[in-house]
Amino acid sequence: MKLIIALIQPHKLPDVKEALLEANIGKMTITNALGCGQQQGYTETYRGVIEEVHLLKKVRIEIAVNDDYVKPTLDAIIKGARTDNIGDGKIFVLDLVDCIRIRTGETGSDAIG
Repeated sequence: MKLIIALIQPHKLPDVKEALLEANIGKMTITNALGCGQQQGYTETYRGVIEEVHLLKKVRIEIAVNDDYVKPTLDAIIKGARTDNIGDGKIFVLDLVDCIRIRTGETGSDAIG
């Protein structure tokens, strides 16, 4: 079992969701996030005052998958999120020690579904 965490551009979320659904992956958690990487933010002028914006809007997607679904999940996220520009995002793959479905008490791979 793996936990896949992807940080992507907010405008690419519909494309990523569509690619995941095409790969039969429909269970995910999505959170709004702020951060910066290689982009290092940007500057903007507001009422004549220059402001530096260091934290950019991102979307965090978390998906717990069984080992058979790791590659299709990664491929779908990359397909939906890639623009070939700086700031496309990152994907982290972590080992998932256990998973428990609260409703039924199922554990492990059965709980992920």
